[in-house]
Amino acid sequence: METKTYVVPQDKLNEQLLYCNKIYDIWNSRGQTPLAYVETYGCQQNEADSEKIRGILCESGYRLTDTPEGADVVVMNTCAIREHAEQRVFGNLGALTHTKRRHSGQKIFLCGCMAGQEVVVERIRKSYPHVDGVFSTHHLWQFAEILYKTLTGKKRVFYTQDEAGSISEGLPQVRDNPLKAWVSIMYGCNNFCTYCIVPYVRGRERSRRSGDILAECRTLIENGAKELTLLGQNVNSYGKDLDEGLDFSDLLEQIAQIPGDFLIRFMTSHPRDASKKLFDTMAANPKIAKQLHLPFQSGSSRVLKAMNRHYDRQTYLERVLYAKKKMPDLVLTSDVIVGFPGETEEEFEQTISLIQQVRYDSLFTFIFSPRPGTPAASMDDPTPKEEKNRRFDRLCQVQNSISEEIHKSYVGKTFRCLIDGQDKNYLTARTEGGRLVRLLGDTNLIGSFRNVTITGSNTWSLTGELLEKE
Repeated sequence: METKTYVVPQDKLNEQLLYCNKIYDIWNSRGQTPLAYVETYGCQQNEADSEKIRGILCESGYRLTDTPEGADVVVMNTCAIREHAEQRVFGNLGALTHTKRRHSGQKIFLCGCMAGQEVVVERIRKSYPHVDGVFSTHHLWQFAEILYKTLTGKKRVFYTQDEAGSISEGLPQVRDNPLKAWVSIMYGCNNFCTYCIVPYVRGRERSRRSGDILAECRTLIENGAKELTLLGQNVNSYGKDLDEGLDFSDLLEQIAQIPGDFLIRFMTSHPRDASKKLFDTMAANPKIAKQLHLPFQSGSSRVLKAMNRHYDRQTYLERVLYAKKKMPDLVLTSDVIVGFPGETEEEFEQTISLIQQVRYDSLFTFIFSPRPGTPAASMDDPTPKEEKNRRFDRLCQVQNSISEEIHKSYVGKTFRCLIDGQDKNYLTARTEGGRLVRLLGDTNLIGSFRNVTITGSNTWSLTGELLEKE
């Protein structure tokens, strides 16, 4: 595995923009405006990557469409975290044989984390001949070149070499929502949790220069963004590979100093690096949302050690209690894995007790999914699937009950919310803690912060009314 960061030189990026121009000229000479469809699976980092893919496509003259039917280019940006996600991709990829049969010129690409696995690449080579190109996350910046080669040549194109993780500044982007922006501050991961494939497919940690991040944030805010979400596999590690003398808390502080009315969110935090300094910075600054996603994965110290998480139950609880002390209104969410190899009933109960002690606002819950190439995939796993399903269901029941109780406590209170969209006859909004609120109101309110009184709740969302006098 290559470990040295490759900062893509500007001349190399300019070459990619020339490929965009060449692609544009191809379609222009035919008097056509081509269509492109991008489908994204998985995490927010994949969403951010897809914004760059869409940007490259639009720079090359494509118009985006919301269906693969009739599209001249289809890009599937994939996730490799769980087996179910991979199988869904293979199923949808197979279905594209029909769209390509009806539109013979269609070019199909697979990218993202699945494209970083040799076993997946070989499966595409042998069993999916209708796929024209595959490129890993390390080669995303070369997508224009890859697309051009498939348009002008007869061979399939595979950019999946094990190369150093790259950082490329200035690629064109097409963002989904002008109010909310993903801002990648770093890429890759150094933690090597025994169940996780991410370090193998996204490479080692590499941080963007703070000046580039701040410039991007300023531009977004000047263009109307009201919510910035900073992204990284472990944002708390930001800056360790740079010579700038800044850590993640310092970066948060600098972004918060940018003029404007906006909120800063971030994910994901790793408990091993979540510091008191971070929580102090969050508590002291009104522009940093009092929302924290802090995955604990298991309530058992033995299981955490087997997961290679670098903290134990007590350390995790100490950090959570400190964060809640500094921010009494903190909205806390987390990830948890049920059925890790060797997990006993007693260890599962330790997870339940941690959930009951911390009282998360919500959880992302998963049944262990072995990923080929990770240490956990070869661990002895005697627990039957039926037992894992039982534990999963019980955990969800416990958490849903807590979520419902917390949401009930919101009723009658007033929160400053960002009105961010529309769902049928309702406006949608988010509290500072990221809780979804539905309310009635005029669509011209979208994009503004408003005080909303909560009038009702359920397990997953809230209903509210605009405060009449502001």
